[in-house]
Amino acid sequence: MSTSSSPGQGPLESSPPEAWGPLLRFARWAGRPLERFLHIQAASGILLMVAAAVALLWANSPWAAGYLQFWHTPVGVKLGDFTFERSLEWVINDGLMAIFFFVVGMEIRREVYQGELSEWRRAALPAVAALGGMVAPAGLYLLFAGAPETRSGWGVPMATDIAFAVGILTLLGNRVPAALRVLLLALAVIDDLGAIIVIALFYSSGVALSGLGVALLGLGGIFLMQRLGVRSKLAYVVPAFVTWAGVYSAGIHPTIAGVIVGLITPVRAWLGPDGFVTNTRNTLEELSRTKPDTLSSHELAGSLQRVNVARREALSPSESLIHSLHPFVAFGIMPLFALANAGVSISGGSFDGDSWRVATAVAVGLVVGKPLGVLLACGLALRLRLGTLPKGMSPKDLLVLGVVAGIGFTMSLFIAQLAFTDPAHLAAAKLGVLAASGIAAVLGLILGRLLLSPAGRPGAARTADEAERSTEL
Repeated sequence: MSTSSSPGQGPLESSPPEAWGPLLRFARWAGRPLERFLHIQAASGILLMVAAAVALLWANSPWAAGYLQFWHTPVGVKLGDFTFERSLEWVINDGLMAIFFFVVGMEIRREVYQGELSEWRRAALPAVAALGGMVAPAGLYLLFAGAPETRSGWGVPMATDIAFAVGILTLLGNRVPAALRVLLLALAVIDDLGAIIVIALFYSSGVALSGLGVALLGLGGIFLMQRLGVRSKLAYVVPAFVTWAGVYSAGIHPTIAGVIVGLITPVRAWLGPDGFVTNTRNTLEELSRTKPDTLSSHELAGSLQRVNVARREALSPSESLIHSLHPFVAFGIMPLFALANAGVSISGGSFDGDSWRVATAVAVGLVVGKPLGVLLACGLALRLRLGTLPKGMSPKDLLVLGVVAGIGFTMSLFIAQLAFTDPAHLAAAKLGVLAASGIAAVLGLILGRLLLSPAGRPGAARTADEAERSTEL
């Protein structure tokens, strides 16, 4: 029996009229494994791990020179006498990563508006934990780094990679209580905010006022369009790009522009779920009163446009963009960033004493400093009654949280790029991040298996939403 159907009659599961049935069925069959993989909560973390492994193997293979040459391939545009040319690595680190930070900015505002950071009682414990998890690693780094020329990397071990961290918790299954996942999400959001502040204040060059003027012009355009009620998301691309260009020319790292635009993206829906249902129902009832054979394509297009507007406005612009950009960021930008930045030659002869101190300081900061800072800060907050331990959690859960927070990866590698100009120090910092993240991941799995019991975890199976939201970062 054929799967095709007459125009306008078949269900969505049937073949489109232009499709060849056998080829379409083969494509769907071949794509099922990839579709299943992309729906795994830890998929983005797994892909990051694979990308980092490929980069390491490539950088330590007989084709290592090709690795560096490839990422330094010039990419640019030329319009008349104007030429703008940068390396492929720059396009990823300064261009595409601005989209990653844009999503981070929207996540931060969403959590402050209606998430785990919307009430101070819920935000207090993760805020204190995040602060401790930033101060302790930075302090340990400075203690171990030694020489003044290596101290600039103190910000490298401060950040947590949420995709990897959630991946580890996912592998622990129902041993992890729902409250632990939510606490990790809140901690990571505040942690990212802290890393953004550090980048803006300490890892940007001198500020050029002319560039700031251009950035303010772009932001002014965004605010004006919002006041005029412009709802098309594509319309905001131009002023957002102007903001990015202004921040870049001002000497501030351009990813900060992504964060700023993300923070000012609206978090309130216009119609919301109720409005969507009401508007769609009214439109469908209107259509149902019209005979199909008398319904013109023009009338149908108008009805579909009203449904499309209701669909678009059912979610806030921020929520809608997060859902749209998440696959692109998680399965495109972040693996590309890992592939371009995780390639470190690990031959001992390429590092001097200062370089090994950098690698050691970064690793100690992440593996030791993160759990130490998180546990001490949480203990102090609980003793002073600044926050309360979420229901269903115990001190053992906090220990696992602290260890898993030591997985630095994406943000740590990013800060390392800004912190070091010496290639040997940068390579050492990257090596420290990769080694520490691997150790923290393995320790997190081992401690989770030893300390966390699957018994009495009724909420653990109902945490898919929290995990999905957290991997959006």
